[in-house]
Amino acid sequence: MMLVTGSNGFVGKALCSTLRAGGASVCAAVRKGASDGQVNVGDLNGGTDWRAALAGCEVVFHLAARVHVMADKDEDPLRAYREVNLDGTLNLARQAIAAGVRRFVFVSSVKVNGEGTTTQPFRASDVPQPCDPYGVSKMEAEQALQQLGRDTGLEVVIVRPPLVYGPGVKANFLNLIKLVQKGVPLPFGSIRNFRSMVALDNLVDLLIVCGKHPAAPGHVFMVSDGDDMGVKELVTKIARAMHKRVLLVPVPVALMAGAAKLLGKQGVVDRLAGSLQVDIASTQATLGWRPVVTPQAAIDKTVEQFFLKNGQSKQ
Repeated sequence: MMLVTGSNGFVGKALCSTLRAGGASVCAAVRKGASDGQVNVGDLNGGTDWRAALAGCEVVFHLAARVHVMADKDEDPLRAYREVNLDGTLNLARQAIAAGVRRFVFVSSVKVNGEGTTTQPFRASDVPQPCDPYGVSKMEAEQALQQLGRDTGLEVVIVRPPLVYGPGVKANFLNLIKLVQKGVPLPFGSIRNFRSMVALDNLVDLLIVCGKHPAAPGHVFMVSDGDDMGVKELVTKIARAMHKRVLLVPVPVALMAGAAKLLGKQGVVDRLAGSLQVDIASTQATLGWRPVVTPQAAIDKTVEQFFLKNGQSKQ
């Protein structure tokens, strides 16, 4: 039996579906409103009772978290993130040990490494440099889990994904799809950047490998599609999936940044124009893992779902 927390989320749904398709028995944890194959656990914090969800489980995939919020209005954001991402995670891990769970796969974040790269990609061996409360809380959870594993023998595996995309993606990736669909000129022609991303199918595949590979425990794994691209290449691939042409206008990045700052959208330009790359060589060498889908195939699938959801045609 495997427990998946955050099972109603973007990655959690796909992980549960893929595990079950492979014949695994899955207990999917949800806050409330459980249906078949699910169990209610309430809010995630240091007091959550996981006993019913953990009964008979050998492996836990912990995806549930207080996710990164762009404009966090909490009076004490770090406290709020720690309550869920640190205290909630440790509480689950301790109860997992008591229930006889063998392996604990923790989905962390590339934000533990930092916000961007310049000359070298992020590696799992880098000294963590989180820049916001979310990244700090994930780093602290990683460190606490690793110590717990050393103390108890719990097989802890940590995965740090960058941006995840696939069918049903939201936020900036969805906004890019909508912009390309409109056929308007896009001001990205002067951007020279590289970003690591990971297709949903690739991340789910790696998580499943981490749940069973004998060499996985004790490691932190970076993950990506292994084919970094800039925003220009990304929108070109999206346009290709739509059978459209895209016009990229060479607007200076400084001009875009200035306009975005006036509109309170500086972070959007930073993410579009900045670079963030990860090195997956260690992941591949340790686990013998390779991405199972290419970026273009994953983007095609994402765009197809977008049109189906909106009852539209790509033509």
